[in-house]
Amino acid sequence: MKLLLKSLFFCCVFVGFLSCADDRKKRVLNFPETDLALENMIPKPMKIIATHGGFALDEFTAIYTSENASGFPEVGQFLADKIDAKTSLDIPVNVAEVPHREGIIYINQSDSLELDAPEAYQLYITADSVILNSNTAEGAFRGVQTIRQLIPEKSNDTLAEYKVWTIPTGKIIDNPVFEYRGTMLDVARHFFSVEEVKRYIDLLAYYKYNVLHLHLTDDQGWRIEIKSWPKLTEVSGGTEVGGGEGGFYTQEDYREIVDYAAKHHITIVPEVDMPGHTNAASVAYPFLNGNGKKVEPYEGIEVGFSTFDTRKDTVYAFLDDVIREISEMTPGPYFHAGGDESHATKKEDFNYFVERVQKIVNKHGKRMIGWDEIVTADIDSTAIPQYWSSGDNAQIAVKKGLKMILSPAKKAYLDMQYDSLSKHGLHWAAYVPVDSAYVWNPESYEGIPMENILGIEAPLWSETIENFDEISYLAFPRAIGYSELGWSTPENRDWEDYRKRLANQAPFLDRMDVTYYPSPLIDWQKSKYTYEEIEKD
Repeated sequence: MKLLLKSLFFCCVFVGFLSCADDRKKRVLNFPETDLALENMIPKPMKIIATHGGFALDEFTAIYTSENASGFPEVGQFLADKIDAKTSLDIPVNVAEVPHREGIIYINQSDSLELDAPEAYQLYITADSVILNSNTAEGAFRGVQTIRQLIPEKSNDTLAEYKVWTIPTGKIIDNPVFEYRGTMLDVARHFFSVEEVKRYIDLLAYYKYNVLHLHLTDDQGWRIEIKSWPKLTEVSGGTEVGGGEGGFYTQEDYREIVDYAAKHHITIVPEVDMPGHTNAASVAYPFLNGNGKKVEPYEGIEVGFSTFDTRKDTVYAFLDDVIREISEMTPGPYFHAGGDESHATKKEDFNYFVERVQKIVNKHGKRMIGWDEIVTADIDSTAIPQYWSSGDNAQIAVKKGLKMILSPAKKAYLDMQYDSLSKHGLHWAAYVPVDSAYVWNPESYEGIPMENILGIEAPLWSETIENFDEISYLAFPRAIGYSELGWSTPENRDWEDYRKRLANQAPFLDRMDVTYYPSPLIDWQKSKYTYEEIEKD
């Protein structure tokens, strides 16, 4: 019955479309030949079949969706809003009678077994219609990003007396390689506002990311309000690297970020780093401290000196409250418990701590993620190590049968400098130019089997950056390449092909006011930035 009702609705849309065309002389547009396979889509779809015609996106277009399917009308409205922002076309959504309607975009909830993966979608583009099929709103949302990328920057005014944006015709079949495709933003070393995080989410969504990991606490500051322990933000919310004013998210702020991310089908992963990287927490509540030294606010960038007292029960009572409050505000399945660079913690104390924290995380309904050091503890099979440094730890995770997130610092850290002249970033792991960031295969990295890889994440640590322009400089364009590594199949990833498509991202980045790094390795198209200008600033 569900499929029948959807089919009847779809037929009605087309009957209305055809009768509308019969009432007057149908427009005849002579499109230049197109090639869907040569469009600048990133990440590159799994399969593209070009038919070399054109669909006219214009003032006579309407959007329809499966109306009773959860999330589908919202996806349709999202597309209409983005079309308006790019073209100034006011495209109606799910309006039954649209005067002079010509073309339709239909976002359809499908029952197809071919689309059983959560983010799978199929796109059929003809001269008269754009049909997007997916079993889920999440998959439809990913497909909408492909439609956005296919809309030209400028209209072709020679086709008609009105503005027409020509979308190439053909078929796209698509589905990601990895289920977890993320980036991390460190808001602890330097604080970034709610609006800055939202801007970052806007860009991530366009390139089909589905995870944003927020590093909420570190030695320099505590950024999330915990109502049961108010001094965390009252005392340690106002410090950051270099002596800045810091800041923190109220619980209302945090919920706003979580809700905004959810509307973009992005999961927020909150991180409270521990038992090291905990100086800010211990400044607020000194009983937490386990290194035997007086705790004071810290504004430097050295690591490894702080630790919780891992043998004190009151520490775990504190953590139970923190994890509970954050988990209650976070609908996603993950809680990141840190675990890296805990050099001031004895090994047996570290392992004891990790095992107790995992039980607390699980008690509050989440799966624990931790940096790769956590594998030395007796963690259960639900734990997810995040490989950033130690190949030995990665192999221990493989032997334990654990799923991993790949974030190798020398390949995937967004805070690494592009080269020795880069004005932001560090280079303790490596210099990571745009090509090195792209030319590696997560599927075979360090011999880690595919069955042990949940996905990839590109962390952006903030020791050297303080505002959104500086986030943009380090994240883009490398984050664009990581989106393709997480989504596209290895046979669809080719540096020479990618660098051409990347070059044509400049108009979008400019329109979004992204101060990206214009790498000299890329022949940027119509960019308002040049490598020389950026490096002089």
